[in-house]
Amino acid sequence: MRRLNKLGRIDRSQPIAFTFDGKTMTGFRGDSLASAMLANDVTIVGRSFKYHRPRGIYSAGPEEPNALVTIGTGGRREPNLPATTVELADGLVAESQNRWPSLKFDVQSINSWFSPFLAAGFYYKTFMGPTRRSWMFYEHFIRKAAGLGRAGQEPDPDRYEVRHLFADVAVVGAGPAGLAAALAAAEAGAKVVLVEQDFLAGGYLLSEPSAGQAGAWLAGMLARLADMPNVSLMTRTIAFGAYDGNVLGLLERHNSSSVDPRQGEARQTLGLLRAKSIVYCTGSIERPLTFANNDRPGIMLASAARTYLNRYGVLAGKRVLVAADNDSAYSAAIDLAAAGAQVTIADSRAQPGPQLLEQARRGGIAVRATSMIAKAIGGHNVRAVVLIEPRGKTTLECDLIGVSGGWSPTVHLTSHLGIKPVYREDIRAFVPGKLGAGQFVAGAVTGSFTTEAAVDDGHRAGNEAFAFCDAARSSQAQVKFDLPKINAKLGVIGDDGNSGLRPKPPLSPAFSTQTNEGVGGKMNLAKGKAFVDLQMDVTVSDIALAHQEGYQSVEHLKRYTTLGMGTDQGKTSNFYALSAMAGLRGMAIPDVGTTTFRPPFTPVAVGALAGLSHGHHYKPFRRTPMHDWHVSNDAEMLETGLWMRPWFYHASSRDVNEAYVAEMRNVREAAGLMDISTLGKIAVQGPDAAEFLDRVYVNGFAKLPVGRARYGVMLRDDGIVFDDGTTTRVGDQHFFMTTSTARAADVMSRLEFLLDTAWPDLRVSVSSVSDEWAAMSVAGPKSRDILAAAFPDLDVSNDALPHMGLLEGRYRDRPLRIIRLSFSGERAYEIYAGASVGKEAWCRLIDAGTPFGLKPYGIEALGALRVEKGHVAGPEIDGRTTLDDLGLRRMAGKSSGFVGEVLGRRQAFSDPERPRLVGLRCVEDGRRLRGGAILFRPNEPVQGHGLGRITSTTYSPTLDAWVGLGLLATSAAQEGAEFIAHYPLKGEAVRARVVSPTFLDPKGDWFHG
Repeated sequence: MRRLNKLGRIDRSQPIAFTFDGKTMTGFRGDSLASAMLANDVTIVGRSFKYHRPRGIYSAGPEEPNALVTIGTGGRREPNLPATTVELADGLVAESQNRWPSLKFDVQSINSWFSPFLAAGFYYKTFMGPTRRSWMFYEHFIRKAAGLGRAGQEPDPDRYEVRHLFADVAVVGAGPAGLAAALAAAEAGAKVVLVEQDFLAGGYLLSEPSAGQAGAWLAGMLARLADMPNVSLMTRTIAFGAYDGNVLGLLERHNSSSVDPRQGEARQTLGLLRAKSIVYCTGSIERPLTFANNDRPGIMLASAARTYLNRYGVLAGKRVLVAADNDSAYSAAIDLAAAGAQVTIADSRAQPGPQLLEQARRGGIAVRATSMIAKAIGGHNVRAVVLIEPRGKTTLECDLIGVSGGWSPTVHLTSHLGIKPVYREDIRAFVPGKLGAGQFVAGAVTGSFTTEAAVDDGHRAGNEAFAFCDAARSSQAQVKFDLPKINAKLGVIGDDGNSGLRPKPPLSPAFSTQTNEGVGGKMNLAKGKAFVDLQMDVTVSDIALAHQEGYQSVEHLKRYTTLGMGTDQGKTSNFYALSAMAGLRGMAIPDVGTTTFRPPFTPVAVGALAGLSHGHHYKPFRRTPMHDWHVSNDAEMLETGLWMRPWFYHASSRDVNEAYVAEMRNVREAAGLMDISTLGKIAVQGPDAAEFLDRVYVNGFAKLPVGRARYGVMLRDDGIVFDDGTTTRVGDQHFFMTTSTARAADVMSRLEFLLDTAWPDLRVSVSSVSDEWAAMSVAGPKSRDILAAAFPDLDVSNDALPHMGLLEGRYRDRPLRIIRLSFSGERAYEIYAGASVGKEAWCRLIDAGTPFGLKPYGIEALGALRVEKGHVAGPEIDGRTTLDDLGLRRMAGKSSGFVGEVLGRRQAFSDPERPRLVGLRCVEDGRRLRGGAILFRPNEPVQGHGLGRITSTTYSPTLDAWVGLGLLATSAAQEGAEFIAHYPLKGEAVRARVVSPTFLDPKGDWFHG
């Protein structure tokens, strides 16, 4: 066990049980999953992406490249989470990834033996043949061998939400700079939202000894901010993206131990924070060092070793080597030594500062100057290290290597809007470029690496952010920041009257000679893989190979080697890759440039992005006035477009294939009732309404008598059929148009467009009245009897209400319209009643029709009925067919003047090979036709697009056969000809004969009876 009995900010009175790879372990409240695993002596946490090498915990924050785990079980499985950012919760279940059969013995670790063949871009060069489609075969095995975690297959039972937040000043990062910025802005009167990705605020102060003055200062600052009503501190919240208009994308992870999904509590919340100004206090990330076997478990960032010690009370190693090229690593070494570790510092610089050397000597630390790591020795854990020094090579035993190659400011968020970072030679790092209006930076992200500078910088930025929000009040609110005065108020006074906070030592201007040498083979320190990107297994030699093969642009380098393309987005590897390529090209680092930083800064779960927009909440959907009746009468509802419609009724059968046939048979033999409220309904009114419809439809409407309806077809400008429907003349200047359900909105928009642009002189108004009417259709040989029984005051005889006739009346003091027309092929009536009484009218028809055998039917039966009758619908009017294709040219009785008339007569539309509508009947007993099947001549090769396709099919109980509508090349569409209907998805081939598309009642006697 590596847990110490003291130190840390954990609560040892609250033990927490969790499992990792099925083994039960114990941590404490305040642990991260990584610190708890480290405390339980878990050294191997995963296997690398490509080579499956053992990997251990490397960092203590979101930059973690190695310790990716899957959390949860079943539908709650969430893969690829850095264990360093997962807050330990009671009952947490975690498992390692990318290994089989176990972490300690992974069969695919044999990949390391074939590493010469797996260099950068190997898949481009290797998996190219022998055929053009070979990659489709290889891909399955490549993805299985090299990958990350596996998401759950079950539905996620948890809830996700979306919040919209507003602030005067948004501060990203609750380290010392962020706390100071929030305090300054809040004291000036601004509404402040302070965003912190960790579950504790404090930033790198959490890595300081908790009992020291840093801890007291932090506690005082947090208490002061907590007392301010205009400050909101959002911990466990990552700002993953910066967007136009000073908008931040936030992901808030709720503590899993306190979330109760049974109470509807959210697991994660996506937040959109709109701020007048933003202060970025995002800190910096420690850089690694590159040497042979620098990926072995037991190697981590020096700052991480210090964090695990001072924040979590975990001593990561007893014999520690700290390898560094800057001052900051000495703090980690001194704290580790004070905790009982035997520590040696290998400093690549020739002359470390005398003050550092004295502090190291007092701590019992051996400092080896001009010393660099050549190689780490060990397999599942580091055992020793080989150093190169002026006097030669030296081997030292150790069980922990802490590395520090300097610090890179975290510029990602400041670059999301396209602002390129700027290189500073004095710190050998990129800092944010010139930000947009209302955006400010403070702290380590600016290259200021001391605590006092961070606090002072944060106070300045907070005042500037408030000044941008409220220039009138800002001059009165700002006061010169006095650190001793602030600290005195908080009760934190150092021995010298200052804060007493331990400064974060500045970086040495001298960049690591270790990372400059050994690039591109200039200096081979030792044999073994030297990794640049630990997560994606990109080595120094991969960068050299990319340079050699011409991939020298940093964007090309990234894609060719996959460097920085993992879940960590190259947070610890980007700078080394840039400096390496700069060295190979003989250029300065800023001349090489940087890759493009894009959101998200850290991965965001799809569930959080979706929020509540899933299932029926994914997009708006509409209910008809009779919806509740359908549900209560056991209808299987189906989402069609934006509407919920009855698919079939379980009273007919529990299986749709049996139910729709039973419902069809009932319509043909007795009567059926269908909810058609989803049809688009448009009122066209005005003195020129008839002329307008004459131009919109291919057939004439100007001479349509009042009280009569007519079927019409609209074309697009290019002559392609746009939509069809019926329009009824209610008055001299008033028409009632119906459209298909799918095209209702498009037709309405089209009519408005034509009136606004093509014919603004026409005196016509169009209004959508879809929501004003509930609509239902009674179809079948007994439909007239049912209508007469339901509405005894109305004359529905053949003389009073002929086919395509209109009858108006009143029902419950609401308008009532009955139009006699049919989509099913039977005698049928469409009844339009006010939406508020639609359900009542429906029930009245059910009650009146029950003695006549009336039953409701769904859209599956409706589609089958219209196929039997040969009526075209969406599958045929698919945006590619013309009037001739659908056999509707006879409707265009006018010589000219309608939309699409000119382009509809293009020569290409008369091509004899152009498909036209035909009927098809299956001629094989026990077989069926399928929509989408491709039609081929018998004895011809089944390849390509064939001569046509089947668009709609159904089993016809009347004909006792499978029939369908299709589009077949005109030259081949002779009735009686046989074709092979090939359905490639199921590998089916069925013989079908061409017949008339009107399978039943070709003369329309049922309509008029």
